[in-house]
Amino acid sequence: MKLTWKDSDEVAWALADKFPDQDPLRLSFPKLHKMVLELEDFSDAPEGSNEKILEAIQMAWYEEKQ
Repeated sequence: MKLTWKDSDEVAWALADKFPDQDPLRLSFPKLHKMVLELEDFSDAPEGSNEKILEAIQMAWYEEKQ
């Protein structure tokens, strides 16, 4: 399954799997953006994100870790 910016929950799960020791609340949005682009299943355009999308991913990742 290819992930896009609209798949915030699935992207968050993939990030939690790839970076299990990372605290998502300590990430800057530029760093989070870079990490999302590094995901093997991510296939959306890099310029397709914005602060609202990155915040949704960050919060979903935080909830996944709880």
